[in-house]
Amino acid sequence: MPLPLPALHPVGARVLAWISGAALLWLVFAFQLFVNVDPLSVRRTDAVIMLGGAAAERLPVAQQMQRDYGIPVLVLSHTDTPGNTAADAACNSSAFPSAQLLCFRPDEYDTRGEARAIGRIAEANGWKSITVVTSSYHVARAQRLMEQCTTADVQMVNAHPKLSLGQWLRRFVIETGGLIDVSLRPECAVQRTGM
Repeated sequence: MPLPLPALHPVGARVLAWISGAALLWLVFAFQLFVNVDPLSVRRTDAVIMLGGAAAERLPVAQQMQRDYGIPVLVLSHTDTPGNTAADAACNSSAFPSAQLLCFRPDEYDTRGEARAIGRIAEANGWKSITVVTSSYHVARAQRLMEQCTTADVQMVNAHPKLSLGQWLRRFVIETGGLIDVSLRPECAVQRTGM
């Protein structure tokens, strides 16, 4: 015979209901912000830039963008890290350097370091618009940082990673924290016009 579960105190029941509701709301918000992020429209820009890491999923998307839209320059973050092998191989190839491929090493191997470097590269090349390719879960935070560090118009394009449910949940937590961080601690003091 199963033992009856003890009844929750009315205050405890309300707190549990509130926490469950907040968690569900956060999951829906996180899904929309980190998974369901396909751009409404895509256009030609001065350069397409692939952020470092997860290069196996990101590099093909960046190369496809360059081909499909006739974007003159592909810019790759060169990090010599395990997740960036495909991009690093392109940067280490005999075809580099070229007018169509530009590789850079961020001063710090994180999105903040890449945003600072991209801001400097865009300014040095006089780019008015850039396409930044990253994983879908990373788009919101990366866009915030790019817009903080460059006056160029930033278009985000995402690669769709194949993650397990547990990996997605981990990304939701990391990216939620990262998005709060870049909102509270902006990276660059770029003066954007028209805003």
